[in-house]
Amino acid sequence: MTPKWVSAMLDSRWFPVLARVVLCATLLIPGIMQAVQFKAAQAEFAHFGLNPTSVYVTASIITLIVGSVLVILGGKRTWLGAGALGVYIGLTILIVHHFWTMHGADAVNEMHTALEHISLIGGLMVVSVLEYRRRR
Repeated sequence: MTPKWVSAMLDSRWFPVLARVVLCATLLIPGIMQAVQFKAAQAEFAHFGLNPTSVYVTASIITLIVGSVLVILGGKRTWLGAGALGVYIGLTILIVHHFWTMHGADAVNEMHTALEHISLIGGLMVVSVLEYRRRR
């Protein structure tokens, strides 16, 4: 049996929004930081061979911020924000966290990061499914 306080929390209007904010924080905050520190973001993207950096950083900022906002707000476009963020995260794994090309502790650390990223994609998938079912 679910405790009353848990049921009340899950039934509240604010809890799903809070859950979406927490889910997207790891994406929204870097998007904002890239916008605020554009030159530093360009240097980071250049490090990974993404040129022209201004195009990649701009696309990253738009994807991270707009995608996160779509997920946080919910509604019929949740799937679009979650999908864009999921693709972004998948590309990040391939470009930045390519543990299969590494050895030793670096490989292990990058594999753990990639697995965390995959879990985040799963969370975005769950949000999409729940929002779709809620709206049906």
